[in-house]
Amino acid sequence: MKHIFLSALGAVLISVTPAAFAQEAPISVSLSQDAAGVTLADFKWTNRVVAVFADSPLDPSFRQQMDLLAERPERLTERDIVVLTDTNSETLSDVRKTLRPRGFALVVVDKDGTVLLRKPDPWDLRELTRAIDKTPLRQQEIQDIKDAARAAR
Repeated sequence: MKHIFLSALGAVLISVTPAAFAQEAPISVSLSQDAAGVTLADFKWTNRVVAVFADSPLDPSFRQQMDLLAERPERLTERDIVVLTDTNSETLSDVRKTLRPRGFALVVVDKDGTVLLRKPDPWDLRELTRAIDKTPLRQQEIQDIKDAARAAR
């Protein structure tokens, strides 16, 4: 049942409003949320950020990365991931200024604001989620979920 709910939630993907940043719950966003108008600090301690950069939305690497991320959106939701895109290198968004990509880049930022990885090529969702699942913050979340399940028995 939970899998069906997460799949449905992933298919719908709710858009973020500025008021939503004040919420304590993780934020679900559309895969095409533009990085303009947001900062990485907006997501600190609530969400991991996967930032996908390119010099053009027509960049083949950008399109491939977005297709890879769209394959299983529930895996992003499970890990409190928001995807920010920036395909305009001429207007510097705050996220672009902070992360300083060149051409296509995939950058993952953990909930504490730490840059976990930078990739110059598209990464599939399996590789991405495995890298995230190895982090101390994610390991603690997994343990908390297990503890809550045991307590609910």
